[in-house]
Amino acid sequence: MQPAAKPRILSGIQPSGILHLGNYFGAIAQHLELQHAHPGECLYFIADYHALTTLRDADALRANVQDVARTYLALGLDPQKATLFRQSDVPEVTELTWLLSTVTGVGLLERAHSYKDKVANNIRPSVGLFTYPILMAADIVLYRSTHVPVGKDQLQHIEMAQDMVTHFNQAFCPDAPVLQRPEPRLSKYPYVPGIDGRKMSKSYGNTITLFLSGKKLRKRVGQIVTDSTEFGQPLPLKTCTVYKFLELFYTPKELEDIAEYYRTGRRDGEPFGYGHAKKLLIERMTSHFADARVRYEQLVKAPEEVENVLREGAVRARKLARATIADCKRACGLL
Repeated sequence: MQPAAKPRILSGIQPSGILHLGNYFGAIAQHLELQHAHPGECLYFIADYHALTTLRDADALRANVQDVARTYLALGLDPQKATLFRQSDVPEVTELTWLLSTVTGVGLLERAHSYKDKVANNIRPSVGLFTYPILMAADIVLYRSTHVPVGKDQLQHIEMAQDMVTHFNQAFCPDAPVLQRPEPRLSKYPYVPGIDGRKMSKSYGNTITLFLSGKKLRKRVGQIVTDSTEFGQPLPLKTCTVYKFLELFYTPKELEDIAEYYRTGRRDGEPFGYGHAKKLLIERMTSHFADARVRYEQLVKAPEEVENVLREGAVRARKLARATIADCKRACGLL
């Protein structure tokens, strides 16, 4: 194995629905920053194979893949700096999944938190759902990634991938390891609340999608759960879901002023309540995503432009994937 000369970043996102603020602050914003810090070494894939564990509508899957790609491009992903591709356009990932499965213990998979959580939420426990961490590990190591941006809820999957890399190298190539051990890179926004105060998730139906505007945005923000504090009275900071949203969009200096409104229940001598706080959130969300919203609508009308980015990204990704698979096959005795 030729070790990576510099950091190589990899992350994926499932096309299981319209992207929301949790996706943005938990992953996408970090991905966009990293493309500038490590140009040419960032790979971001749309995990359509993974989506098959829960999504069984072919037309919806195709539409979701396009929507994820449009969203990334609208928000500022530069195809010259970062590689954006469809997971299934790199079939080598399924080959590596099988190779890794031959050295992965059942006990390791049984300890996966995400599997337990999904089964607890009445998702049918298919073999694909059970072996999900192996495919995820293959996604990571196929491109000899060194760092994987994740939230805390995905940290266990990186640790499992590290175990699989160790087991594979020890079993087949202890003297000349062929797989790169990945390291996690934690997001600075480990938790984004939903409108009900729980973690934002499509499965909870508590999301705010990225490009809402006007009446739809006002209606959705209006649904953020608050307590019954009387108008003009001090509002709780630590437990307020609206304030947690404001923390995502406003600068520390701006938040000092907003926190004072909360503590006193007053702004410029006038009563301040949750309605005013929600208005602040609507104003900042509208301005924050204004340019991206326009670009997104342009890309809706140019599907071939989006598809070309995915195709070109897959060509670059497959070049890396083929080299890794060739080394793995030699190590196993398949070449």
